[in-house]
Amino acid sequence: MDSIEETTTNEVTTEETITEAGEEAKTTSLVPIDEYLAAGVHIGTQQKTENMMKFVYRVRTDGLYVLDIQATDERIKLAAAFLANYDPQRILVVSARQYGQFPAKMFAKAIGAKSMVGRFIPGTLTNPKVENFYEPDVVIVTDPTGDAQVIKETVNVGIPVVALCDTNNMTSNVDLVIPTNNKGRKALSLVYWLLAREIAKSNDSMFTYELEDFEAGV
Repeated sequence: MDSIEETTTNEVTTEETITEAGEEAKTTSLVPIDEYLAAGVHIGTQQKTENMMKFVYRVRTDGLYVLDIQATDERIKLAAAFLANYDPQRILVVSARQYGQFPAKMFAKAIGAKSMVGRFIPGTLTNPKVENFYEPDVVIVTDPTGDAQVIKETVNVGIPVVALCDTNNMTSNVDLVIPTNNKGRKALSLVYWLLAREIAKSNDSMFTYELEDFEAGV
C-alpha cells in the first residue's frame, strides 16, 4: 500500500491533494499503448514486493513480472496533477541511476524545477551546513532503492515523495507511486517527458520539448 504522510502543504494535506488531482485525471491514454510497449515501460524484474503487486499485470513463463501499462498511464496523470499544485522551483528531482540522470535533468529544465543527479550528499535536505543544502516542497525519485538516502531525508523533514517504482521496489515511504521500468533508458525518458508535459499543460505553460530531447546525452 502507498504510504500517505500526514503532512500539510499549502494548507492542504498530501492525501487530499492527491485525491483532488485524481479527480482531474483524464480517462484517455497519454500516448498510444504501443509507445509504452516500445519503450519497455511495462518490463519489470524477476523480483516483486507486496507493495507493487497491485500494479503487476501478469507474470511471464520466465518469471519476469510485467507491469500494468494502464496503471502507469493513470499514475503519470495523477502525479502530474499533484505536482502541478507546487511551485516548480520547489520541486526536486533526483536520480542516482545512470539512465535516469539525463531525463531527470531535462524534466527539471522543462518545468523549472531543481535536479540533483549522481551521488547524493547525505544531509543535503536536513543539514544547513552541507554545501548545496536545499529545502524542497516535494521530491521525485527515480528509484527508491538507489535514492534511498533521499527518501530517508524526506521522511525526516516531512515532505511528500513521488517515486518511479519497479516491481522489486519497496514503497513504504513513498506517497505517490508511478509503476514503471525504472532501469531502462527509453522507459525513463518517456515517463519523465510525459510527466513534464502534463505538468506544463496543467499550469498552462508552454512546452516545446519532444521525446527525443529527453533521450539525448546518453
